Amino acid sequence: MQPARRESAAPKRATNVSLSDPLITEAKALGINLSQAAENGIAQAIKDKKTEQWLAENKAALESYNEYIKKHGLPLSQFRPF
Repeated sequence: MQPARRESAAPKRATNVSLSDPLITEAKALGINLSQAAENGIAQAIKDKKTEQWLAENKAALESYNEYIKKHGLPLSQFRPF
């Protein structure tokens, strides 16, 4: 699965986001760049969602493969030195 691609030089677009006042106050007091923190959080949320979707789409294949391994062992395991 490909990671979410983010280019630091990618064009930016202004948008409005509503955040709780105490959260903004604390972030500013700590010197956190709100735009960058929001971008990082959204990128992580995208990555997490894509992973969740991939796992759901491939659930049957993963279960089938795991069942095969339980039944037959790892392919070529006799050649593993450990």
